[in-house]
Amino acid sequence: MKWRTLTVALCAGALALTACGKEGSPTGGGAAVEQPVAQNVQVAGSPTFDKIKQRGQIVIGVKDDQPGLGFKDATTNQFSGFDVEIARLVAAKLGYGADKITYKTVPSAAREDALSRGEVDYYVGTYTINNNRKQRVSFAGPYFVAGQGLLVRKDDSSITGKDTLKGKKVCSVTGSTPIQRVQQQQLTEASNIVQFQTYSQCVDQLLSKQVDVLTTDDAILKGYAAQQPDKLKLVGDTFSSEPYGIGLAHDDKALRDKVNDILQAAFDDGTWQKIYDSTLGKSGSAGSAPKLDRY
Repeated sequence: MKWRTLTVALCAGALALTACGKEGSPTGGGAAVEQPVAQNVQVAGSPTFDKIKQRGQIVIGVKDDQPGLGFKDATTNQFSGFDVEIARLVAAKLGYGADKITYKTVPSAAREDALSRGEVDYYVGTYTINNNRKQRVSFAGPYFVAGQGLLVRKDDSSITGKDTLKGKKVCSVTGSTPIQRVQQQQLTEASNIVQFQTYSQCVDQLLSKQVDVLTTDDAILKGYAAQQPDKLKLVGDTFSSEPYGIGLAHDDKALRDKVNDILQAAFDDGTWQKIYDSTLGKSGSAGSAPKLDRY
């Protein structure tokens, strides 16, 4: 078991160099909460759903390097985490079981392109809903609300919150909401902002002391801190509200309404809580279903 754990951790840390788990499909098991597959599903007026039916497979955009949210196990090639379970829930309610799902890893900066080009049918991966993104894509949800936090080395006492970032090298993912907030609020100098394609690259930089802090949603940071509690810690209070949505094609209102119906049913019947408890809830943090923002 120790060797397996080490392998997973090394894969997460080396994603940028090895392309470990960039794309993949599940092997048919491993779901935290088993979902019955709906039959004879119809989504009238949805071009995306029409393509799914013609293809016979559903293609879901995900992250693969975020423990507890969207993570690919290098030894089994299975995806796991809260976001992955939400993605599986939606697929099942659309009529597609685990054997009919293809996962496609898409970095943060390429999410709008992947959706607008039809490379993925929908995207579930710590995708914050905001008005700027709504110009190119649409969102169902939110299905979770996180907050921006800070991850530092365990022995660093100089950073205690967002107001102590001046002069510090701050790392996050290119195109992400958190790095935009750091820039807009001038929390550190522009020359001290470091951006990569994946959060695991920022973790590597943090551990090797090339940067001083990783900032993104606290849900993501908790996963990394839980992996290496002797080396990493979260500090300060969260300083934003990050409503996670399921990204969809911009003009596919029919599918957006259907996915919102699926989410609301999961909130109401306790399925959402079971998914949370079996994934993010293992960190010890309580969670409650948010209110949908239909439009």
